[in-house]
Amino acid sequence: MAALYDSDKIMHFIDEIIDGEIQSGKYRYGDIVTRYPPEPNGYIHIGHVKAFWIDYSMAAKYGGYCNLRFDDTNPTKEEEEFVEGIENDIRWLGLDWKQVCFGSDYFDICYELAVKLIKKGKAYVCDLSKDEIRAYRGTLTAPGKNSPWRDRSVEENLDLFERMKNGEFPDGSKTLRAKIDMASPNINMRDPAMYRILHTRHHHTGDKWCIYPMYDFAHPIQDATEGVTHSLCSLEYEAHRPLYDWVIEQCEFERKPRQIEFARLNVTNTVMSKRYLRKLVEDGLVAGWDDPRMPTIAGLRRRGYTPESIIDFVRRAGVAKAYSVADSALLEHCIREELNESAVRAVAVLDPVRVVIENYSEGQSEDVSLELHPAKPELGARTLHFGRELYIEREDFMLDPPKKFFRLAPGREVRLKGAYIIKCERVETDENGNVTVIYCSYDPTSKSGMEGANRKVKGTLHWLSAIDACPAQARLYDYMIKDAPQEQQDEAEEYESDHAAAANAYADQFNHDSLIVRGGALVEPMAAQCPVGTRYQFMRVGYFIKDQDSNADCAVFNRIVGLKDSYKA
Repeated sequence: MAALYDSDKIMHFIDEIIDGEIQSGKYRYGDIVTRYPPEPNGYIHIGHVKAFWIDYSMAAKYGGYCNLRFDDTNPTKEEEEFVEGIENDIRWLGLDWKQVCFGSDYFDICYELAVKLIKKGKAYVCDLSKDEIRAYRGTLTAPGKNSPWRDRSVEENLDLFERMKNGEFPDGSKTLRAKIDMASPNINMRDPAMYRILHTRHHHTGDKWCIYPMYDFAHPIQDATEGVTHSLCSLEYEAHRPLYDWVIEQCEFERKPRQIEFARLNVTNTVMSKRYLRKLVEDGLVAGWDDPRMPTIAGLRRRGYTPESIIDFVRRAGVAKAYSVADSALLEHCIREELNESAVRAVAVLDPVRVVIENYSEGQSEDVSLELHPAKPELGARTLHFGRELYIEREDFMLDPPKKFFRLAPGREVRLKGAYIIKCERVETDENGNVTVIYCSYDPTSKSGMEGANRKVKGTLHWLSAIDACPAQARLYDYMIKDAPQEQQDEAEEYESDHAAAANAYADQFNHDSLIVRGGALVEPMAAQCPVGTRYQFMRVGYFIKDQDSNADCAVFNRIVGLKDSYKA
């Protein structure tokens, strides 16, 4: 794999911050500790890769380490399946961590520190409902107003908080809130909730707790407890940084991590809302979290993307403070560039039409040698068979072609790759006018490589003989989201806490034609018999990977990407 971090090629503002801290003596080489905190409520997608790559590469550059910490403070959507899936995806990418932690590992510490803040007069139990808290909070231009329960005594707050922990109150009836400033210009500082009641079994702690800390309270405590020096997160947390620092200060941690925000990865024709992706799975619009149309790592892996191509894309997309959108064509360019060098060539006919060479003897065949890679002769070649009956792509034939159509048509000649020049003499059609058989003649003096076979024709087609053709299914994938307006993506993310808003924001953008299945495709024996996960360049068609749905009767191939590169550097 290409180096995860190359200081000669990559420098960004986070480097500059850490470099300055090391030069000032605040840290030494080897001190830097980061963490990647995914929530296990779904599988990670390519946007998460950027975040983990930044965390991992920053720690690696400065001789430190990165922890993988599961943010499991909300048990309603979190499952062990996602914990295992996230770990597997990160390992597959070639990234690593020093230790696996869970936010729930720190629930006892969080509770103790919440009690400490109550005793300091910095937290109180509030009886307002969720909607009432929102109404009391005020707006960006108007201050909030104090809760009627803000001035409860320390003793009453301690008693109520313990009773919350003991399960005496129903869900939503009380919260523990920080006592900061309801007139703060930063809404996040207007007495934010620190704990809520939730009588739900937790995937990691079972039934031990019925109160759970909020992310903004738990996360800085987890960072400080683990010895994290730099809490690197996406830009939407910038407004939460004062609260992050407040928790660190009020809990009186000696080691104070620094939060630094960067712009998240946005990609054209792609949705980075995990809630929306989850809804696609639950509604059956996709086959699962590993559907090859999904931007999840599981989906990209099944689509045929490699770890190297994904990391290369993240590196090229860059690290910045300003919002930007990466072109999905760049991701395609990265995998195409890699597979052009590494993928063995093979023949597949995705939409076959039968061709009969009438002047070629029945029962006769001859060997045709085709190289495995044009730039790597050391890989050798494989042998296919030319015979009387063969198949070409339906799109390579037209009954009434336009002027610049240089493929097969009545009375026209083309060369079959590695074999002979053939000429269309006549065709058969069905009752709907569809061509069923193309009858041709061949020039026996025109075989590729034959002495004197230098007659030129404009078109060269790939083909498979009936002898070699093996049944296959080709799955052709397009963008799942077509031209999603970016402002709509912003809106979905802004209301990420509202499941319905986040999930429905792209409802009209789902591309129902994003999967086309060619059930009658044909491939050469080498491809039919290869292991699942083998990647090929199917000549003139695109790059494909053999899918796990393959069986002894039919090989299934997913199109990774087409041959044409539309990305402009």
